[in-house]
Amino acid sequence: MVFKSKIKGRVMVDKSYIKQRINIFANQPIDLNSDLQVKSALLALGIKLPQKNNLDDSLNVSNEKHEFVKLIKQYRNMS
Repeated sequence: MVFKSKIKGRVMVDKSYIKQRINIFANQPIDLNSDLQVKSALLALGIKLPQKNNLDDSLNVSNEKHEFVKLIKQYRNMS
């Protein structure tokens, strides 16, 4: 079940739903707070990011259009 809520006219998707979509892309459950596991999943999908000091910086400056990258960024930016 997908939980959505409206905030300031925008539809917010539940964090667990985003995690579920990411795990489908990865073909396995991954710890989204583990840079090592996220990097491994990115490499398995053939996605290369710019090298920065940390994964979050790499994700933020990336112009990668892959849905997986967008979902990771969205998940990590949610509180």
